Amino acid sequence: MIAWTFLTALIGSALLFLLPARRAGLARRVALAAALAGCLPVAVAVWSFDFGAGAGAAGFQLEVQREWIPALGITFHLGVDGISLVLIVLTALVAVAGILFSWNVERAPRHFFALYLLIIAGAYGVFLSLDLFLFLVFYEIVIVPKYFLIAGWGSTNRSYAAMKLTLYSIVGSALVIIGILAARVASGLDTFGLLELAAASFAPGLQLWAFPVLFLGFAILAGIWPFHTWVPGGHVAAPTAASMLLAGVVMKLGAYGALRIAMPLFPEGLEAWRLIFASMAAVGIAWGAGAALAQRDLKFVIAYSSISHMGFVLLGILSLTSLGVAGGVLQMVSHGVIASLLFAVAGRMLHDRVHTRELAVLAGLGLRRALPFAAFVFVLASAASMGLPGFSGFIAEVLVLVGTWGAFPLLLLPAGIGVLLTVAFTLKALQQAFFSRAAGGRESADAGAQYEPISLPEIIGAVLLLAAALGIGLYPQPWIAPILEAMNSDLMRVLLP
Repeated sequence: MIAWTFLTALIGSALLFLLPARRAGLARRVALAAALAGCLPVAVAVWSFDFGAGAGAAGFQLEVQREWIPALGITFHLGVDGISLVLIVLTALVAVAGILFSWNVERAPRHFFALYLLIIAGAYGVFLSLDLFLFLVFYEIVIVPKYFLIAGWGSTNRSYAAMKLTLYSIVGSALVIIGILAARVASGLDTFGLLELAAASFAPGLQLWAFPVLFLGFAILAGIWPFHTWVPGGHVAAPTAASMLLAGVVMKLGAYGALRIAMPLFPEGLEAWRLIFASMAAVGIAWGAGAALAQRDLKFVIAYSSISHMGFVLLGILSLTSLGVAGGVLQMVSHGVIASLLFAVAGRMLHDRVHTRELAVLAGLGLRRALPFAAFVFVLASAASMGLPGFSGFIAEVLVLVGTWGAFPLLLLPAGIGVLLTVAFTLKALQQAFFSRAAGGRESADAGAQYEPISLPEIIGAVLLLAAALGIGLYPQPWIAPILEAMNSDLMRVLLP
């Protein structure tokens, strides 16, 4: 049943490519139907998942395993544990919300939504794959559609941003392939199975070079400092739905790969390198927040904030404490929801209506009165981004900081600076975009202008994401418990002291 998560997206994508041009108006409805259909197997997986069963040896449930290419030891192997479960729920939420916020796409909507669904299919497959060859197939599926979505429907420097993002993705993928092939060959096993390779014993010399290669390959996609420079341009140039996907889901693929594959395969290499990578993550928290504070474009503010928030993810999983890792995974979900909502407001609710993202210009438009719902949503999303109690970001960051205290107490300094700077840049952006006047204290000539009303699909998408951020923040236990349970499996237990 879990295979239908990505199969529905693949079928929807194929139908959109085959849809006659004269029926292009149906594209958004076909895309939404495919995304909603993908939510059904996700809901079944949540309903069927035995939360009280304990991790067991493998730690995976609802497994699907079939021979695929026996001569190479490749199987079609899928499975769900607590970590992958919360991430496929995130993917389902962002998939539906992204389509709702793209209801206004008029240029080549068939191709736009077909490429969008391909990325969704790849993301589902990455989170579910237990065969590393199958994992690579889904991982690579994500790369090409990203380029075409940004280059074809993007805005600021879209060709350059799309190419830079794709080149970084290809370099990261090449490192991932090298690391996986090293594990496959050195193991002496005739399989690409993750569980089998993780149980193998690798020479310390191999682990010392294979781990950083594999981890860095994944971490590039997660936006780790200083290999983060693709993030701002890619996020800003992308159309709204693609920005939501990049920040909400695609960056999580890198962090998930680091936690699920690189760290369990090469635990001795992890121990040798984790302080270096944790330090890079901590620097990224402070640097991303500081860079966000200096931006004048609202989308750039959100893009740089993603670098900072993803630093918390990597710092949490590298703490190798139960609470730190749980916080890192929960931060993936939290940031995925919050960043998607922020990009939706900046891109669809504001830019598509007022045709600017410059904070100095927005300050004179009186948008809190002209677009009160957008102001309301941005206030709540900003509170969530700052990590205020009651929102998902609060519990996620607290868990990461507690885990970091036990592993790298000195790294709390840059992390703490990042928290303070996050409050500063968020309040600055909120104030300038909605609650201030232009330079000189006067509103511009466009103040009070009548803009297109916020549409019903946008309202539904915003409510969906806000409900997720509030739901996780007010009652995080159903999200934290399966993550902690997954950490007790044989695959993941090797990471904990």
